[in-house]
Amino acid sequence: MLAVVGTVPDKDFPMVKGEVTLEDDRIIIQGRPVSINRGTPALLAAAIKACQTIGHPLPFGYLVGDIGLGEGSRLLYKYLSKTLGQASFNTIAFHYLQPDVDWHNRVLFAVEEIKDRPILIADAGFMYGAKMSGAASRYDLFTPDVGELAFLADEEAPHPFYTRGFILHEENRVPELISRAYRHNNAPQYLLVKGEQDYVADSQGIHETIDTPVEEAMEAMGGTGDTLTGIAAALVAEGIGIEEAAVIAAKANRLAGHYANPTPATQVMDIVKHIPRALEELL
Repeated sequence: MLAVVGTVPDKDFPMVKGEVTLEDDRIIIQGRPVSINRGTPALLAAAIKACQTIGHPLPFGYLVGDIGLGEGSRLLYKYLSKTLGQASFNTIAFHYLQPDVDWHNRVLFAVEEIKDRPILIADAGFMYGAKMSGAASRYDLFTPDVGELAFLADEEAPHPFYTRGFILHEENRVPELISRAYRHNNAPQYLLVKGEQDYVADSQGIHETIDTPVEEAMEAMGGTGDTLTGIAAALVAEGIGIEEAAVIAAKANRLAGHYANPTPATQVMDIVKHIPRALEELL
C-alpha cells in the first residue's frame, strides 16, 4: 500500500491521516476536501487515478497545513517520528515539507524500524532534507526537476538557494549533473528527472530519455511534476520495478497532457482526468 506525506497551503488546515479519495476536483481525507491545484494534493489526485486504473488500494495520506513557515511541517514530522515505525506500507512518497535535517533524520530512523522496509520516494522539500542530511543514498527514487537536480549535484550547497552559480540549471547539462550527484553520494538508487525531456537514471548513467509527446502549454503549468511523481509512486507500490515504473510514469504523464489538449488556461485536474486512458494504453 502507498502512503503519501505532504502539506496543504493553508495555515489553518489540521494534521489529518487516512485513506484519500477523489471527488470531482478535490481530494477528500478524513472528511476534509482539498482543492487540487498543485503540490501534494495534485500528487495524490494522480496517484488515486493511477491506483484505480491498476487495481491498487487507494493511497493513505498524511497531510498538514503549512504556508512555508514550517510550523505544520514540524507537527507532522513529530507525529511520523513517533508512529511510522509501526506502519506497514510497502511504498512511502515524501513530498512538500519544510526541509529540516534533524526532523528528517528522526523520520528516517522511524522508517527503518518498519519490519519490511518500504520503498522510499522523495521529492520537493523532503528531498532537500534528505540531501542536506547526507542520507540521499538511503532512498530508492528522487523525482527532481533540473533546478533541483543542480542542488543535488552541488556537494557544498546546504540549501537549494545556495546552489553555486557555475552549476547551471541547463537542460543540456542533465547527464553531467546526474553523474556529479552520484559521484558525491547525493542521489538515491534511481533518479527520475522532470523537464522538457524526462530522464530515468541510476549511478551507471541515463537508461531512458522520454521526450514525446510534447505539449508546450504543459511546460508553464504548475503541478505536472507533482502528477508525474504520483503516477510513479502508485506503480511502484503495485510492485512494478522502480526503473520501469519511472519510465511508464513519464510516458503516461505526457500522454495524459496530450489527451487534455492543454492551453494556457488548462488546470492540472484536466490532465489528471486522462491518466487512466494513458496508463491503459501503456500497460
